[in-house]
Amino acid sequence: MIDRDGLAAFLRTRRASLQPDDVGLPRGRRRRTDGLRREEVAGLCHMSTDYYARLERGTGPRPSGQMLAAIALGLHLTLGERDHLFRLAGHEPPERGPASDHVSPGLLRILDRLRDTPAEVVTELGETLRQTPLGTALLGDATSRTGDARSLGYRWFTDPAARDAYDDDGERRTLSRVYASGLRELAALRGPSSRAAALAASLVEVSPEFRELWERQEVGVAPPAIKRFRHPEVGVIEVSCQTLLDPDQSHRLLVYTATPGSASHEKLQLLAVIGSSAAV
Repeated sequence: MIDRDGLAAFLRTRRASLQPDDVGLPRGRRRRTDGLRREEVAGLCHMSTDYYARLERGTGPRPSGQMLAAIALGLHLTLGERDHLFRLAGHEPPERGPASDHVSPGLLRILDRLRDTPAEVVTELGETLRQTPLGTALLGDATSRTGDARSLGYRWFTDPAARDAYDDDGERRTLSRVYASGLRELAALRGPSSRAAALAASLVEVSPEFRELWERQEVGVAPPAIKRFRHPEVGVIEVSCQTLLDPDQSHRLLVYTATPGSASHEKLQLLAVIGSSAAV
């Protein structure tokens, strides 16, 4: 059963404990409230202010698991706090570990401070969980996909649009080998009943290219040191990718940077302006 009063008190307390800087928001000049405003939290959780306000007043409906997951991310909850939130709402907490979509507060704090840099948090299966605004402008919004298509590796072999940003055939062939070998290693690590193994089995059925690569038994194929994306508005952008690993959740924070002063660096700056204009 949902504990409405307990849920409301927990949400109010967590909101009051956060400052705009903690979640990548500007402070503004006329801030009278301790912590975040309700409308700020609602925006972070991708829900209406009225819905969130009703939860804090204890008068709202029982939130779904999807809503609770969004609230947990918006409020930068730890895993323990996330589990407590689910129990207050009368739900069993989601599983922890590699299959979890819950991004740790530590990774979120870093991501929130990279607003002028393309960056994203991905699972070990290549499922994008969060992106910076410039990450979305460069790579497209990859957070709303469902099912197997959440995995970039799966889309690479099943959706021709996944390769649109790469116009070099040699790079495409290399990336195909990278995704196939990486999935083979992950399936061996997680076991035959894992999501990785199920994803590989599905790709063997639907993609002749993947099936041929899978039969090669390749492992340890390294990705290119420089990634080249062809953007429809600014052309080819060359970036390096730095990775920060959260070992508890097996999530990775990927940060894409271009050499200062290079043509790619200037294109990223232009893309930041284009992205900001499109968002207005």
